[in-house]
Amino acid sequence: MTMPFLRAGLAGAAMLALTHVAGAQDVTLKLHQMLPPQAAIPAKVLKPWADKIEAESGGRIAVQHFPAMQLGGKPPALYDQAKDGVVELTWTLSGYAPGRFAKSETFELPFMTAQSAEATSAAAWEFYDKHLRDEYADTHVLAVHVHGPGVLHMRGEPVARLEDLKGKRLRGPSRIVNELLGQLGASPVGMPITAAPEALSKGVIDGTVVPWEVTRPLRITELVDSHTEFSGPRGLYTAFFVFTMNKNAYDALPDDLKKVIDDNSGLELSRQFGRVMDEGDKVGRELAVKKGNTIALLDPEEVDRWQAASQNVVADWVKAMDARGYDGQALIDDARMLIAKYADK
Repeated sequence: MTMPFLRAGLAGAAMLALTHVAGAQDVTLKLHQMLPPQAAIPAKVLKPWADKIEAESGGRIAVQHFPAMQLGGKPPALYDQAKDGVVELTWTLSGYAPGRFAKSETFELPFMTAQSAEATSAAAWEFYDKHLRDEYADTHVLAVHVHGPGVLHMRGEPVARLEDLKGKRLRGPSRIVNELLGQLGASPVGMPITAAPEALSKGVIDGTVVPWEVTRPLRITELVDSHTEFSGPRGLYTAFFVFTMNKNAYDALPDDLKKVIDDNSGLELSRQFGRVMDEGDKVGRELAVKKGNTIALLDPEEVDRWQAASQNVVADWVKAMDARGYDGQALIDDARMLIAKYADK
C-alpha cells in the first residue's frame, strides 16, 4: 500500500471513529442541590431519577449529583444556577427568591396544604401546568412539589397555645411563612434550612418550622426539646419546590433523549417527591418519639384560633397579587379545589 493510500485509510478510520462518537451524543448533566446525600429527597428521588435516566438512555445521559452545595453558592442561588447554565439541573425552593415566583406562593399560604404531601404535590403540578409556566419560562421544569405539613420544633417547652409564640425567634423558609409567623406573634428569622442547626445550637433562634422529614438529616431533633403539630385536614404551611433543568441543555438534546427526560417528568414525578416527603415525615417523627421529646397536638379549637389569626396574611397577599394584575382569590380557589381533588383520592 502506498503512503497516500495509507494516509487516506487512516483518515477514513478516524472519521468513522469521530462519527461513532458524535452519533452517541453522550450528555453529562450536573445536578446541584442543598441537602446532604442521605436526606430523603436526594437519596430516594434524585438518585433513583438519575439512575433511571441513565438506564433508559442506554448510558447516553450521565447525571453527576453534587449535594450540599458542593459546587458553591448559597441555596437561594440554585434556581439561577440552572437558568444561567452553571449547572444543568437543580432542586430548590421557589420561596428562596421572595416575590419572584409570586403565583407559586399560593401553596405557601396558611392552612392551604393537605396533610398529605403527595396529594398536595399532585395538585401543585396541575396548578403549575395551568398557572405557573410563565413564572418558570426561563428553565425547563421537570417537577414541582411541596413538603408535608410544617411543624414547630422548639428549644424548651412546646407551643401549646397561640400566645406561646409571642416573641419567639423562629426560622422560616420563605417570605409568606415569615409573614405568617410574624402575624402569629413570633419574631421571624429568614434563613436557608441548612443554617438552622447551627442557629439552634448557638441559641440564635428559639425554634424552626420544618416538616418532620427534614429533622433527620439535619439532626434538628437532637437540638430541640419539643414539637407542635396541628390537627385537622390542613397543615399550618408548606413550601413550594421546583426540580428544573437549564433550558438550552434540554433544547440541545436529540428528540429521543428529550423523550427520556419527558417520560420521567411531570405529574408522577411530582407525586413521587411528595410521597417520599410523607414517608420521611414518619421517620422523622419516630426519631423524636424515640429521643423522648415532647410532641404537642393542637386541638381543633386551638387550630381555629391560629387560622383566624392568619387571615391578614391571606388578605394582604390577595391585595398584592391583584395589584400585580393577577386574580389572587381565583388562584387560591383553584389551588384549594385541586388539593381537595387529590386529597380525596
